[in-house]
Amino acid sequence: MLLFSVLAAAVAPGLALLTYFYLKDRYDYEPLHMVLRVFLMGILMVLPVMIIQRGMMMWLGDNPYLEAIMISGGVEEFVKWFVLYHIIYNHTEFDEPYDGILYAVAVSLGFATVENVLYAFAGNASVSAMFLRALLPVSGHAMFAVIMGYYMGKAKFIGGKKKRWYLVLSLVLPFFWHALYDVIMNTMVNHWLWFIAPLMAGLWYGAMGKITRANNRSPFRFVKREEEVKL
Repeated sequence: MLLFSVLAAAVAPGLALLTYFYLKDRYDYEPLHMVLRVFLMGILMVLPVMIIQRGMMMWLGDNPYLEAIMISGGVEEFVKWFVLYHIIYNHTEFDEPYDGILYAVAVSLGFATVENVLYAFAGNASVSAMFLRALLPVSGHAMFAVIMGYYMGKAKFIGGKKKRWYLVLSLVLPFFWHALYDVIMNTMVNHWLWFIAPLMAGLWYGAMGKITRANNRSPFRFVKREEEVKL
């Protein structure tokens, strides 16, 4: 019974956050099967990411800064970005800026959910520990994904030279924030909470603004307003 409770606590945050971001799409809900497919892609990413990370740890050694910046933040955010760009970016369902956020969150939460389950099995975690992980690592993955998806959405629906610039930002900024998060967690043993709490609060605040701005640029907002006027 305890094992079931811990596993439920490991899986629930990812699904809850995915539902939250799915419902934040103000004008044109994405097909649920498509969102779940991208979530599954995030789950399938775990094994190749772990193999790459293991190889890099053997090559670079046990350095907490290198582990935080290159092995954790670098590898994970690059693989997420690679999947989004090559599978989702040119997909027909990616038809409004907010879709970038939703699909980035889906792939990130798929990855974070498996990571949570593995932690629960490997570390004999308690329900309280899984609750803390829901507030930090799982939520953190979602926040990095919002940044990635926001700038990928801007790149998708803008012309000219700025397209490439936004694509670069969609990779570099999540990598930066993920690396900073991991540096705090890996190196500040006694005072990490004083740094991580304002960081997460700032990321959530920024994410809410990005969600609003992405929705406001949706081409479907005019259609919905016309329907409301007719009613």
